[in-house]
Amino acid sequence: MKPYRSLPILECGEPLLPISADDFLLTDPPPYAVFGAQYLDSSPWMLRSGVLERLYDAQRILADRHPAWRIKLFDAYRPNTVQSFMVQHEFLLLSGGRSPDGVPEPERASLWERTYRIWAEPSDDPATPPPHSTGAALDLTLVDEQGREVSMGSPIDENSDRSNPDYFVERNPAVHANRELLREVMQAAGFRRHPFEWWHFSVGDQMWVWQIRQINPDSPAVARYGRADLLKS
Repeated sequence: MKPYRSLPILECGEPLLPISADDFLLTDPPPYAVFGAQYLDSSPWMLRSGVLERLYDAQRILADRHPAWRIKLFDAYRPNTVQSFMVQHEFLLLSGGRSPDGVPEPERASLWERTYRIWAEPSDDPATPPPHSTGAALDLTLVDEQGREVSMGSPIDENSDRSNPDYFVERNPAVHANRELLREVMQAAGFRRHPFEWWHFSVGDQMWVWQIRQINPDSPAVARYGRADLLKS
């Protein structure tokens, strides 16, 4: 289990709210639905109310630096069932279509390790929710004044070293500058970036707290968002 998932959660009870397609660019159709993931009565275009407020802050901060640029979302809320579906999808992709039962050890262990490099392990335990299942995490990029996605050097969800935020520091400084702009905008709004994914940001979940405590072990920050599907309607 990844270390951040051992941190306690003090659920604040904020509701999931829809993300307006008038205010943010939303990937259409939703990427994981294309693969067959079933959201049922939920939607990927939802966030906790406090997280959504910070996303609006990020859009305003971006506008101060690039007035015609916009934030484009790839994915936000992800039920645990969708998380499980995509983890299995990634394993099949890496294994050449073989199910876990059809892959011998130690190859199977190696493939699971690669899968969990960028995918959080699914969990029905309220104490260890995948980040996206909390409604506090989102995957996103930037779009310029001509409506084109800004070059980030690799696509979202690419399972390779190119996904590491600092991969292009020396290889392509212009691409790294774009990644840094995204980080700066989101961090100024209170978000923290995933250590191994240039596109993943969150606020108020276990990963967010863990990252803050890597910098300041004495920080009073606590995780306030648990599994969103357990909220009372």
